[in-house]
Amino acid sequence: MNIKALRAFLLTLSEGSLSGAALLLNLSQPAVSRLISSLEGELKMQLFYRTGRRLKPTPEALVFYKEAGRILDNLDQIPRIAADIRSGRKESLNIIVMPRIAYALVTPVMKQFMKTDSDTRIHVDIQTRREAYRWLSGREYDFGIGALPIDDSDTKTEVLLRARAQVLMPKDHPLAQKSEVSAEDLINERIIALSPGLLMRNQVDDLFKSAGLMPSYACEVSALMLACQLVTEGVGVTITDSLTTSAINTQNVTLRPIVPERWMSFGLLFPRKFEQSESSQRFMGLLKYRAQLLASKDDTVIATETVIRD
Repeated sequence: MNIKALRAFLLTLSEGSLSGAALLLNLSQPAVSRLISSLEGELKMQLFYRTGRRLKPTPEALVFYKEAGRILDNLDQIPRIAADIRSGRKESLNIIVMPRIAYALVTPVMKQFMKTDSDTRIHVDIQTRREAYRWLSGREYDFGIGALPIDDSDTKTEVLLRARAQVLMPKDHPLAQKSEVSAEDLINERIIALSPGLLMRNQVDDLFKSAGLMPSYACEVSALMLACQLVTEGVGVTITDSLTTSAINTQNVTLRPIVPERWMSFGLLFPRKFEQSESSQRFMGLLKYRAQLLASKDDTVIATETVIRD
């Protein structure tokens, strides 16, 4: 594989033009064009439609773009790996984390781990649920942390804790007078929902379906943190949990548990042939302690016994 041609392809897409890629590569536009043509020949796949001097990426190119970027990212890590070896660092720890659990669970653990394991280089990457599975199966990461359950044959899981589903609303909202909130209470509210197909959206849809209701969502967003932030701006209400809301300013909002009770699980994700390093064991031990601590301070959080699922 011609790495220079691969880089030319990535830069042409990211910059939006041959000229932009040529400038960054310090090459002429014809030279970049030849590199891309050679890559297409090597891959036996058309990457761009050509109309005069214009290039338009093919659907295959857009799929290949993400995978090619991952390959180059890994190659770019080689100098850093060599530097770590020269400096005497014996271990590295690469973790992939889903956004909604990063602040409440992972941030304090990272702080503690970096105090006690200063010789271990730690890299934490925030990725969506869908991306996390692909990156884990590619073995770029030691393990992941996120929402469960999952439907991926290449990944096994270990539950750390469960959090009760709650409604986030402005403090002056009429429903804030209630100690608990039902689907019937929410049906006429301006609900900020997640995009269809996401785990939390499926759970919310099931909440209303179980009550025989069909909600009309005010808006849909692809990230729960954004939904929570919109609530702080007075846009509407959303269904979330106390772990997720720990990362936002809750001065003007409040949480009310949903009835009947709904619980969401969070935990560890491993490649199927995962081999625990000493640093992985120490980090996961701190995660389990953090889960116990959160549960001791919040009755809407339960730390679970270790349950590993294939």
